[in-house]
Amino acid sequence: MLKKRMMLLLTLSFAILLSGCMTPSDDNAGSTIPYEDQLELVQKAVERFQEGSGGLLPIKTREMETDIYIKYPIDFTKIIPAYTEKIPSNAYEKGGIFQYVLIDVETNPTVKLVDLRSAERIRELNLRKSVAGSISYKDPVGEGVYEIDFAEMGFKKPLTVESPYSDAHLPLVVGGDGKFYIDYSIDLNRILQEEKPDVVQGEDIRYLLADKYPVLPAYSKAYTVNELNEPIFIK
Repeated sequence: MLKKRMMLLLTLSFAILLSGCMTPSDDNAGSTIPYEDQLELVQKAVERFQEGSGGLLPIKTREMETDIYIKYPIDFTKIIPAYTEKIPSNAYEKGGIFQYVLIDVETNPTVKLVDLRSAERIRELNLRKSVAGSISYKDPVGEGVYEIDFAEMGFKKPLTVESPYSDAHLPLVVGGDGKFYIDYSIDLNRILQEEKPDVVQGEDIRYLLADKYPVLPAYSKAYTVNELNEPIFIK
């Protein structure tokens, strides 16, 4: 038991040091802002690349089952310097927090952002899971989705993620598949209540966030609405 605890502490210490190296410094505060002009520059570069390559896109290859919001990361080596001068300052490749990705690749390739601080939270949970060898579940929050017992996993308080859409702190949950996800229900419910969009039961409503904001609802499960027009997880 003592040996296992020491291994856990050493592994977590290394992860904290590593994540610290990945966190932008105060001197590079602009690396945390989703600038519209930088998105537009990359968008134009992607479009010019597609025109010059006969329809191909400057993206990295991901597995087919990868979630749609992180499936098509942009490969800057394919568009620099021929189609744009440099990588945006807020991109991960330049020490920023964002990964530039494409969505709607089949119909209207559109440049969006993924906040990699969310990925760091999930990596932290996966690290605890790998050391402990199991996940501690609590009450279900949807069909096949559960609260995480953070205390049992060794956390002093529940981990959350700052919302890219509001001042909310979003909870993390675990699916029946053993994977960790960010719960965007707070922001989806806000849009449903305030803007009352026309949505259909059974369809994935994450587009309400993806279409409206530059940052995507990545690392999440799909959502639809119930009879009360409230967001619920799609199993």
